Amino acid sequence: MDFEEERRKFVAEAWRRFEEVQNWAIANWPDKEHPLTTSDFVEGRKEILGLGLPPAQRLSQPPPQAAPEPEQGGPQYIEVTPAPWP
Repeated sequence: MDFEEERRKFVAEAWRRFEEVQNWAIANWPDKEHPLTTSDFVEGRKEILGLGLPPAQRLSQPPPQAAPEPEQGGPQYIEVTPAPWP
C-alpha cells in the first residue's frame, strides 16, 4: 500500500470518527436553549481535510496573520462579545 492510499484511508477514518463525535455532541449537549449545530464544528472539519493535503502543501500555507497593533494602524478595541441573536 502506498503512502497516498494510507493517508486517504486515515483521513476517511478520522472523518468518520469526527462525524460520530459531532453527532454525539449535538445529541447530548446539555444547554437545550443554545443547542449545538454542525456549524459549530466547521474548524474541526477544516483541520481534518487539511490532513489529506500533501506535507509540502500543508507546510506552504501561510500562518494566520495577527492584527496590527494600534500604533501600526490596527484597531484600538476589538469587540469579542457576540451580538445577541435577533
